[in-house]
Amino acid sequence: MNLHVLWIRNTVRHLIGLLCLLVAMATLISPVQAYPSGSLGGSTGNTPTTIPAPTSTVPPTTPPTTTPPITTTSPTSPPNSNSASLPFNIPPKPSLNGKLVFAHYFPPYPISIDNANPSSDYYTTQYLAVNGENNNHVRYGGFLRDRPTPRPSLVDAQWRQRDLENEVRQAIAAGIDGFSVDIMSPASDTSWWGSAVPTALIKAAATVDPNFKIMLMPDMNGAFKTTTPGQLAAEMKVYASMPSTFKLGDGRLVVSPFLAENKTASWWSQFISEMTTSYRINVAFVPVFLDAAANRNAFASISYGMSNWGTRNPAGNPVSASNPDSPMALADAVHALGKIWMQPVSFQDSRPIQSIYDESQNSQNLQNTWQIAIASNSEWVQLTTWNDYSEGTSFAPSAGHGLALLDMSAYGLYSFRTGAAPAIVRDTAYLSYRSQLVSAVPINLSSAPMALRPWSSPARDTVEVLTYLTAPAVVNVKVGSTTTTCNAPAGMSSCLAPLKVGSITATVVRGTAEVSRVASHTAVTANPYNQNLEYLVDSSRR
Repeated sequence: MNLHVLWIRNTVRHLIGLLCLLVAMATLISPVQAYPSGSLGGSTGNTPTTIPAPTSTVPPTTPPTTTPPITTTSPTSPPNSNSASLPFNIPPKPSLNGKLVFAHYFPPYPISIDNANPSSDYYTTQYLAVNGENNNHVRYGGFLRDRPTPRPSLVDAQWRQRDLENEVRQAIAAGIDGFSVDIMSPASDTSWWGSAVPTALIKAAATVDPNFKIMLMPDMNGAFKTTTPGQLAAEMKVYASMPSTFKLGDGRLVVSPFLAENKTASWWSQFISEMTTSYRINVAFVPVFLDAAANRNAFASISYGMSNWGTRNPAGNPVSASNPDSPMALADAVHALGKIWMQPVSFQDSRPIQSIYDESQNSQNLQNTWQIAIASNSEWVQLTTWNDYSEGTSFAPSAGHGLALLDMSAYGLYSFRTGAAPAIVRDTAYLSYRSQLVSAVPINLSSAPMALRPWSSPARDTVEVLTYLTAPAVVNVKVGSTTTTCNAPAGMSSCLAPLKVGSITATVVRGTAEVSRVASHTAVTANPYNQNLEYLVDSSRR
């Protein structure tokens, strides 16, 4: 697909998101507190961008990019799944409460696109390079700002399958129950960018762990926009009998379409009927809306549950206020209809191709969305997203945040999955920061500057040290030549410092002993080559 078509698709999806979103209250959020607590609220969300397959494989001359230095990991070694990398001990499975966590899997961004060495693979030479893909991305300074954690080239004809299996292992190690896979095209499209990924992902889950499930999420803003109910039923039937496809305990197949409101409730009722009458498949329908408030009542009679795509900033996910369209109100209203709720949990959102970003305020948006999931008594969570690098929303191990983001999210995840905040037994610190100030002017002046969404939290230049402490301690944050000191209590707390040019180091001192230390893997620069407003994350235990 050429750039012109891609631009039209992205523009249409963005406009749909704008029409569906309500402007959130631009309120500043107080420092993070331990789970569970708070009275909660928020607003509606925005749409992901559908990205086509690579358009060329000819490596151009590559100007500098803002991607972090490349380090590689063994594709056969999953992340450390024991408790040593976390501030708490991972609860045993019998203590889990049955609530489920899925991560939205976006097929265009696998661990590797071409199985080449990371220094010259497609991500490096095409997606991260300013003039990659025949200069298609020059206007915004390159297609992506982050990429999956690079790996060496594999001597294995089934390297794509091995990569998917490794992603399943990564998700399991992070406490995730399954992937909600974005199904972007019909089964007749057997390319790796078509139906091959959902099929291969289901196979990978069955190979690694049959308990890891793949939820079917047909993308109703893609190829399925013009299908009939019967045609979509035929498409979903293909996956229904595959091992590891997500079904309820009573055998019902879960179908959870993204942008479900692109079709009427009557249309979906016909789809469900077709699944039953033509294929003898009973469906548990869980629509994902951009605007759940406007659609929940119309869809209630045909739905097992509902979800919203959600916003990616604290003002849109407040924990101290509520309104009729807030996240808490949405969950309450759907529960009042007798349906389950799948709460979106997110970290950040930054889109060079659309020249927009949300201000997530370091980890604040992540903490807010986990707290909403807990306080709203949501039955399921969807991490939005596992690997959509074009929107900067990925949780998956990456060059920009390694495994640290999944680790930082784990406290909220296990609080949700057990109903109680885990006991902190290891002093741990997470560092989040940007590699440049919001106002920094990039050397690459062709890069279209990203603008803050009007409904976002205010932009800010801060370094955050999120600490999980067994006892009170002093946090010292050195940013360049400036040091900020915070008195941190036991438990979870946040220490903020001004973002400055230079390296960042944080130490946690109790009495005369240093009990934790974390440093930035990238220095803050005054003269970035490209604008990059994604937050980076580092852990004291990695």
